[in-house]
Amino acid sequence: MALGPIAQETRVDITEPVTETSRTYDLFTTQMRSTVDRDEALRQFIRKALLTARTTYLIYDNQYGNEIDTLIGQNVNNSLFDAEIVRMVQEALIYDERIASVSNFVITRSADACFITFDVATLGGGIITEEVTI
Repeated sequence: MALGPIAQETRVDITEPVTETSRTYDLFTTQMRSTVDRDEALRQFIRKALLTARTTYLIYDNQYGNEIDTLIGQNVNNSLFDAEIVRMVQEALIYDERIASVSNFVITRSADACFITFDVATLGGGIITEEVTI
């Protein structure tokens, strides 16, 4: 009996990547009795990520949410505040695999509020315009 390598058949499966659906429960309007998909699900993610403080809730990983709460009440000039808000919003959103870029920020102040409008480019080629009040 010879001691040598045993010939084994090599099999390679070629499969196309499966695209996951973005369907999720509608958290903001119907007490989770219906679902949303595509752009509306992405809008819900954007809203939820910008309402959630990063590293505060153990249920989320350290990439989810934002750090805008650390900027509120700080004594910084308007240009630094604007630059930091843009960076923090981009960091909160860009890690989602459906988002290609976040751009075209318009920041408006009124008394104690800050209104931010920005565009989110999706990987599907669409553009979603969002408005946030801080």
